[in-house]
Amino acid sequence: MKPLQFTSEIYRLEYLLNVHYIEVPKNIVDATGGIGKMRLVCEVNNTLSFKCGLVALADGKAYITLNNARCKKLGVKEGSPVEIVLIKDESEFGMDMPEELAELFNQDEEGVARFRKLTPAMQRYIIFYVSQVKSSNKRIERALLLIENLKRLPDNGKETFREMLGLEKK
Repeated sequence: MKPLQFTSEIYRLEYLLNVHYIEVPKNIVDATGGIGKMRLVCEVNNTLSFKCGLVALADGKAYITLNNARCKKLGVKEGSPVEIVLIKDESEFGMDMPEELAELFNQDEEGVARFRKLTPAMQRYIIFYVSQVKSSNKRIERALLLIENLKRLPDNGKETFREMLGLEKK
């Protein structure tokens, strides 16, 4: 896929406080193959680049979330115009693997094997959860918690994130 360029603006999700998004027009969504077909790298205003996916909006359009930290870094707010470039993400998981989780996988064959059996969305959720804390020690704790609990669960393809956190299934 060639890079896709378009102009949009910053919107706010009414039902989620403080969550902003970039609207992606239908022709760009179609050029990616549709919602959920590919992970992307989003470059905003030639300044900030991050990995993302498209979330469906009405009329064939989509959106990409933009958290407060990214809005602040870009100096944008609701209504600000933005120049966007979308590139196909060629990385293995569609997210950057935290060093701590990668090291755990280097030492734990069973853990990495179970992780690789999970759906790509669940793999990204684990990567995201581990990477969201600033402290390396906390990332190690989260990685160990999730992977040790995953190994204790039945290998049936029905593992939930709640169970990996050590909580009972609802």
